[in-house]
Amino acid sequence: MEGGFPPLEEEGGCLKVALVHDWLVSCRGGEKVLNALLEMFPQATLYTLFHEPGSVPGPTQHTPIYTSFLDKPWIRKRHRMFLPLFPLAIRTLSLKGYDLVVSSSHCAAKAIRLPPATPHLCYIHAPLRYMWDRFDDYFGKGRASLPLRLAAHALRPFLQRWDVRSAQRVTRFIANSRHVARQVKLRYNREAGVVHPPVDLERFLPLPLEGSGGGGYFLCFGALAPYKRLDLAIEAFKRLGLPLWVAGSGQEEGVLRRNLPSNIRWLGQIAEHEVPPLLHGAKALIFPGEEDFGLTPIEAQACGRPVIALGRGGALETVVEGKTGLFFAEPSVASLEGVVGAFGAFEKGFLPKEARENAVRFSKAHFWQGIGAELEILLGRMFSST
Repeated sequence: MEGGFPPLEEEGGCLKVALVHDWLVSCRGGEKVLNALLEMFPQATLYTLFHEPGSVPGPTQHTPIYTSFLDKPWIRKRHRMFLPLFPLAIRTLSLKGYDLVVSSSHCAAKAIRLPPATPHLCYIHAPLRYMWDRFDDYFGKGRASLPLRLAAHALRPFLQRWDVRSAQRVTRFIANSRHVARQVKLRYNREAGVVHPPVDLERFLPLPLEGSGGGGYFLCFGALAPYKRLDLAIEAFKRLGLPLWVAGSGQEEGVLRRNLPSNIRWLGQIAEHEVPPLLHGAKALIFPGEEDFGLTPIEAQACGRPVIALGRGGALETVVEGKTGLFFAEPSVASLEGVVGAFGAFEKGFLPKEARENAVRFSKAHFWQGIGAELEILLGRMFSST
């Protein structure tokens, strides 16, 4: 562990802390943030809408977890279909007797019901993603069935209003990026501090630091959700004929892997221990979607590998153009294809050491320091690490 964080104390003992997370069904960026928070608050109790046991390795496996009435196996597998019930479900979780509540939210966790005097620090990954900027990615034509699209359009105004109302009950927001902080201001008219999510740098040591390194393939890696836009990468590499490896699973898998040419290798879901060598062996990570933040580009840079990313969203805060990666301007096949075509010239001057140094900015120690500073603002107390 990268250093440590001291327990938060008050007169008579440590603060009693509750953590709230939307749901626990897979281990993605939000769950990695949650694990870092659990390391910071090892005595905390965790509340969530539903929990698939074993889905999130790490501290969650040793933490008391309380769930809502939606915690049923058949709901966990199709949880987005039950989005209209989330406002009710999160309010049925009763949190009393806590000195501090910290939520990790991109959907419902920030709406947890609390006694009036309880301070609530919300680490927000995005405003309600499905109902704002990403609505068409999930419910646009070709993304969902006609009945589901009609239902989503009918419910959208209600869920947007609920999202805004519930945000007003948060004492203080922390955004995972400046990009999300701007969304918090736009959607909720609230200010938010910015603390970037942490990367476990020890898992992603570069091999080697000298030379350009890398193997013979480009890599797309992550959850196969609509907004990730892996379809752009696949179509671009179909045209280019260059080797692309695709790793991950999700609701877009059936569509994406259909009729793939021989230059595109489908890896499917991979284990956590397989991620570092996969990144080490890549010429570059392809990151084609607009993300609220995105941990994968930092993990690639921590391995000493460059990133080719859409020049929007969180990638603008994690990739240094011309030094640790390249940006393509538009979410189109032609735009990505043009930048991949120019990658050879960039690769000649690329230095893995510079990519690693950029990734170090996102260490767990920096994350804890940032959260500690926000707690100082929220609680008006001074907490210093030892």
